[in-house]
Amino acid sequence: MAGSGGPGGGAGSSQGAGGGPGATLRTPRVPLLFAALVLGTYCLCAFPGRCPLSGRVPEPTPAPAEPPSFARSPGAPSLPVASGSGRRRFPQALIVGVKKGGTRALLEFLRLHPDVRALGSEPHFFDRSLMPRSLEGQITMEKTPSYFVTREAPRRIHAMSPDTKLIVVVRNPVTRAISDYAQTLSKTPGLPSFRALAFRRGLGPVDTAWSAVRIGLYAQHLARWLRYFPLSRFLFVSGERLVSDPAGELGRVQDFLGLKRVVSDKHFYFNATKGFPCLKKAQGSGRPRCLGKSKGRPHPRVPEAVVQRLRAFYRPFNLKFYQMTGQDFGWD
Repeated sequence: MAGSGGPGGGAGSSQGAGGGPGATLRTPRVPLLFAALVLGTYCLCAFPGRCPLSGRVPEPTPAPAEPPSFARSPGAPSLPVASGSGRRRFPQALIVGVKKGGTRALLEFLRLHPDVRALGSEPHFFDRSLMPRSLEGQITMEKTPSYFVTREAPRRIHAMSPDTKLIVVVRNPVTRAISDYAQTLSKTPGLPSFRALAFRRGLGPVDTAWSAVRIGLYAQHLARWLRYFPLSRFLFVSGERLVSDPAGELGRVQDFLGLKRVVSDKHFYFNATKGFPCLKKAQGSGRPRCLGKSKGRPHPRVPEAVVQRLRAFYRPFNLKFYQMTGQDFGWD
């Protein structure tokens, strides 16, 4: 009974059970197991990434703790992890909105600049592992138009980096709403008419619950952002001027980002079929390139009475937005 408890109990029991030659046969098992363990560890270390402790290649210093990221949108596709030289960083500049304002065009134009590294996809949340690698002196950028109208975005972006530069591409909210509707209609042919969605009870009150209308309330969205960021952190790009004078607007953007003015008139030509500027030479290619067929799609015909009612609805919001930004976008 004394041998059954305490640290020495197991040793005493094995000797009693063996009794002589059997004991001498079991004794070498411990060094044999140890040798097998050492040999197994060596074999694992022969394969890259399989050995937890490698003396050949020093492990990189772990990244500092990051603030909570945005939750991935349901059904959002996984994005490829960027690779190459340099290091991944949180974006120093973000194109935060607005949808159907010209954000894709602005991003593609900016990617011509050698000091801009931008993620082509829209991640809808912050994740440094998805960012392209950048060298010292280069700017990492990301574009997700939904940020501007997402309630939690200003606080979370401020928590990530209060010095982030924020770019908002805005467009006449009436035209933007019709363009938004055209995009949805192309995916859902049985959609009710624009008028039916924009107004309650025929031409009754404007339905601000419809996202195509709500996004155009720029003053309300900006007020939420200004609780966290000063106006100096923003650049407001005119979607209309991005079409009529892309080089001029790109000049303003490059100045705002502290970049040398590299992207200029020589990079653009106007495509009359699409109705907006295209690149004479796209990034990494010597051939001209326009944005995809989803850009510049024809708008459905909307009755003039509907357009006028929406213009009247947006007018006070537009004037407030002009006052807040110090810019008159000429929508009224």
